[in-house]
Amino acid sequence: MSYQFRHAICNEAFEKWPFADACRAIRKAGYTGIEIAPFTLAEDPATVPAARRREVCDIIASEGLVFVGLHWLMVSPKGLHVTTPDAALRQRSWQHIDHLIDLCADLGPGGLMVFGSPFQRATTGGLGRAEATRHFVDGLVSVAPHAAARGVTILIEALPIGQCDVVQTLDEAAGLVRQIDHPAIRTMFDVHNAVDETVPHASLVETHYDFIRHVHVQELDGRHCGAGDYDFQPLLAVLRRRAYPGWVSLEAFDFSPGAERLANESLRHLESEIARLPE
Repeated sequence: MSYQFRHAICNEAFEKWPFADACRAIRKAGYTGIEIAPFTLAEDPATVPAARRREVCDIIASEGLVFVGLHWLMVSPKGLHVTTPDAALRQRSWQHIDHLIDLCADLGPGGLMVFGSPFQRATTGGLGRAEATRHFVDGLVSVAPHAAARGVTILIEALPIGQCDVVQTLDEAAGLVRQIDHPAIRTMFDVHNAVDETVPHASLVETHYDFIRHVHVQELDGRHCGAGDYDFQPLLAVLRRRAYPGWVSLEAFDFSPGAERLANESLRHLESEIARLPE
């Protein structure tokens, strides 16, 4: 059987929709996976009751989707920060990540947690990049055993210079994965966040493929796939050649076209690019 890409979408564009309606529209567009931003479930995601977690699971399954994982981990509750010199705040913030591990595991098996959250991990309080990065690593080390026990993988997301100064390249992210050396800590690739990378994106993914567990796609400016002129073919070619088993997940940042339109146009564009890949 020939290789088949697995397409997912992040749910923020559908945030105002009833969850079942969102899942139905996502499946109708042709996606088979859904990635969830925890703030769309509750202001404090740790408070989502067990019954609601089961309900979300049931809705996802009944609409023919698979739960992929969580992203935008620290949008809410407000005020959290994982690299601050304030030890008590750091502890509270990593406790929040621990709670999200449980939420992720409760929503479906084998879930991923994409750790971007630029404003909650950037240097603050007078710390330099090196010390802030040490705090980030220490926190990841502290939650890794819990993640492993719940079957969750935390993915260090490289962020561009304009967003964050802690882990700015895929090289840095992969270096931290090697340093931490725990199977529950891996990395991922995001097109929009690779805007400052100096190496061609396909080459980056090839180099760090063994540590990459997830791929976010969108245009370099954050619009949905096909709304700009990014060439997805080299990236898609590497993923197909390597028989990448993970998800290619749309994370658009411009919702102005409307959720259904951006979902449909993006997937149709990717499908057309895949169809043109050389055999």
